[in-house]
Amino acid sequence: MEKSTVYFTDFRCPVGTSQLDKLKKLCVAAGIRDIDMDGKFVAIKMHFGELGNMAFLRPNYAKVVADICKEQGGLPFLTDCNTLYPGSRKNALEHLDCANLNGFNTITTGCQIIIGDGLRGTDEVEVPVVNGEYCKTAKIGHAIMDADIFISLSHFKGHETTGFGGALKNIGMGCGSRAGKMQQHASGKPAINEEVCRGCRRCAKECGSDAITYVNKKAVIDYDKCKGCGRCIGACGFDAVYNPNNSANEELDRKMAEYAQAVCHGRPHFHIALVQDISPNCDCHGENDAPILPDIGMFASFDPVALDQACADACLKATPIANSQLGEHLAEPGWHCHHDHFKDSNPNIEWKATLDQAEKIGLGTRAYELKTIK
Repeated sequence: MEKSTVYFTDFRCPVGTSQLDKLKKLCVAAGIRDIDMDGKFVAIKMHFGELGNMAFLRPNYAKVVADICKEQGGLPFLTDCNTLYPGSRKNALEHLDCANLNGFNTITTGCQIIIGDGLRGTDEVEVPVVNGEYCKTAKIGHAIMDADIFISLSHFKGHETTGFGGALKNIGMGCGSRAGKMQQHASGKPAINEEVCRGCRRCAKECGSDAITYVNKKAVIDYDKCKGCGRCIGACGFDAVYNPNNSANEELDRKMAEYAQAVCHGRPHFHIALVQDISPNCDCHGENDAPILPDIGMFASFDPVALDQACADACLKATPIANSQLGEHLAEPGWHCHHDHFKDSNPNIEWKATLDQAEKIGLGTRAYELKTIK
C-alpha cells in the first residue's frame, strides 16, 4: 500500500490569525472539499466530555468543521454513542444534557446533536466487518450508519487501557452501541492481587458499575457486574489491580480497529485530530489529570490509521512534562523505562496492536508522508 498523506499545522498563531482559521485551512488543504456533500447527511463523530472533565475539545472546533460541511451543501450533525458504564452520558437525555453543559449546542456549533444509538443505547445496526478476524459484525449506532458521510474529530490523548485515544478509538469504541462496547471489552476482566492491595478504595471510586467491594480491607470484584472496561487498573496506584489475560488489552485494541473498519467502509470518510491537553487518561473520566506532554498541533487525513500513527510519532518525539503522571513515573527510582511515552504513562497497554490490526484488515496504512501547513 502506498503512503498516505497526513497534513499538520502547529498551534502558533500570528496576530490576526486564530487556531480556528488554521483548522479550516488544514482541513481544506487535506482535501475535505473534495467530498461531495451536497444535500447529504454528514456525521461528525466527537466526544462531548464527561461532566467534570476539562480536557475535551472545545465546541468552537466542531463549529469550524460543521461550517465547512454546510458551505459544501452538507447537512452535518455532531454525534456520539452512549457509554457502557454509568456516568453523565449513559442515556441520550443525560448525554445531551452533558453536551449542553460542556458547551455543545446548536448555537455554539451551528448544527444539531444526535446521540447515535438512541435513548437507551440500544438503537444499533449490525454491520459486517470487512476482513474481520475478531468481530465478523459490529454493533454500531443507527444514526451514525444512516449518515452518507463520516467525519471524525478527535482529541488525541493518553488512555489507561488502549495507550492513547485517537481517531481509531473515537471511531471504533465511540461509534459502538452499548452492546457493541461490551463486545469489544469482553476479552478480559481485571483481577486483584490481595498481597499488594492496600484497601485505598480508588478502584471502587473509579468503577462505573459498582462491581468492587471490600472484604477485610481488600478489593473484591463482582464479575457479574464487571464490564471489563479496565478503568480500575488505571486508578490503582499500587498495581494491585491487573489484567490476568495478557492478551486482553491487545484483543480489545484489535476489536476496536475492526469496529472502526465497519464504521468507515463503503462511504466517504475524513479524519481530524487535535493533539493538545494530552491527559494521561480518557475524556470519559469525570476529571482530567495534568497533561503528560506539551501541545503539539492539529492533523488531518483521509486515512485514520496514518493519522493516528503520525500523532503517536509526534508524541513520542515530545519531551515529557515533569509535573505529570508520565514525568513522575520516569522520575521514580528504579523505574523500568519503556522508551515509549504512552507505555511509561500507563504500563499495561499495547497501543501498537490497534494500528497493526487496522492496517492488516485494509482500513489504512501506517506509512505516511507528513505535509506541514503554515
